[in-house]
Amino acid sequence: MADTSLFDRGMATRRSVLGDSHVDGATRRTTDFDADFQSFITEGAWGSVWSRPGLTRRERSMITLALLAGLGHEEEFAMHVRATVNTGATEADIKELLLHVAVYAGVPAANSAFRIAKHELAKRQEAAQ
Repeated sequence: MADTSLFDRGMATRRSVLGDSHVDGATRRTTDFDADFQSFITEGAWGSVWSRPGLTRRERSMITLALLAGLGHEEEFAMHVRATVNTGATEADIKELLLHVAVYAGVPAANSAFRIAKHELAKRQEAAQ
């Protein structure tokens, strides 16, 4: 059974970081097959971890980006690059964290992540014009 308060806190944080449009789309695409998984990530990742007071959203965003890049999770990395508009992590932050990824997780992982980040940041700039 879901913890309603944890789910609600998680959903508020998830919306704040990823944006209503992304979360609404994920919610619309939820089926019986993945409903438990969606509750799990909303409560666990967003309600328990992202909602904790120990780090800022910017710091959590940077940690998440570095981990996703290092692990080669390209789709999730792109999503979290887009989310930096809401977390306060800057283009300079992304560049610096990807240099760390190159040293600690490998140049190929950082190379892929730089490509994705450049693409996502360029789309953001185009949309702003």
